[in-house]
Amino acid sequence: MQGSLMKPVLAAAALALAASVPAFSSRADEATLGSAAASAGRYFGGALDPGAFDERPYRELAATQLTCVTPENAMKWGLVEPLRGEFDWKGADALVAFAKANGQKIRGHTLVWHSQLPLWLINGSFRPDELKDLMVAHIMEEAGRYKGAIYSWDVVNEPFTDDGQWRRSIWYDAMGPDYVAIALKAARAADPAAKLYLNDYNVETSGPKMRALYDLVASLKRAGAPVDGVGLQSHFVSGAAPKDIQSVMEEFAGLGVAVAVTELDLRIRLPADDKALATQAADYASVVRACRATPRCVGVTTWGVTDDRSWIPSFFSGYGAALPFDEAYRPKPAVAAITQAWIGPP
Repeated sequence: MQGSLMKPVLAAAALALAASVPAFSSRADEATLGSAAASAGRYFGGALDPGAFDERPYRELAATQLTCVTPENAMKWGLVEPLRGEFDWKGADALVAFAKANGQKIRGHTLVWHSQLPLWLINGSFRPDELKDLMVAHIMEEAGRYKGAIYSWDVVNEPFTDDGQWRRSIWYDAMGPDYVAIALKAARAADPAAKLYLNDYNVETSGPKMRALYDLVASLKRAGAPVDGVGLQSHFVSGAAPKDIQSVMEEFAGLGVAVAVTELDLRIRLPADDKALATQAADYASVVRACRATPRCVGVTTWGVTDDRSWIPSFFSGYGAALPFDEAYRPKPAVAAITQAWIGPP
């Protein structure tokens, strides 16, 4: 990210918002995204890159707007243990320190995933029993390190494919479906106070993948496994956010677990004009309203806060502008829409 994009300060951003969006009540005008969510008994969070904390505009935006933070990459296995037995906690420690300094919750992300694993693990030719022991040891090491500091963990990330089948991974191949319960039990032992989540994408609308996750959570609950919540990642094309997301939230909540929107972004085909930004704002508001209307929905997190740090352009050619703040740290119409959705009439 080029330094020239970091110069605008938050005061200028606030003026830009006032000039570009409709005026709402004084409560909405004065609220941050986090304080607006707090007024509804929820949090509003963002995934952060600790490597950017030395950039004042980024740091101040994250500190003032968010009440919950997620490490975008800093707690993933490949980064924290790149060589077997050799740990690098700098990024994760920096994020935890930042959150503590600003009174923010922390969503730990992620303990068990099929991706971003260290090469020594992927290429290790380990036996199934060895992989089980390595997985449990990793969970105990990382969750134990941050015991008492983490509000919730995405213990298992993306266990299913879009057709509702189990995703093949070194974990599934070694242990079968049992790896999920094993991971949850290890996380509970490492940090009894942390809320334990299963997290996945394309589960925000009713379909095979959502049903597979629902059935898994139901079976884990019946078996007494420690699962506390379901994370709906929520990566959408702007204008195509699912209409039944609230009913999906309510279905999961009916199992007795919390629900959270964990990685929300709404990508736009570039260039993003005023009409596209208005559509995006309406979609952001619809997701927030769904959470607000679901008693067990605890909060909403966006996958990043500014467009210059979004993963979208690298993965979806021709798309971008997915987050509430633009590359110059100016709030887009989405910010006012999100704020009003938390504060205004349901």
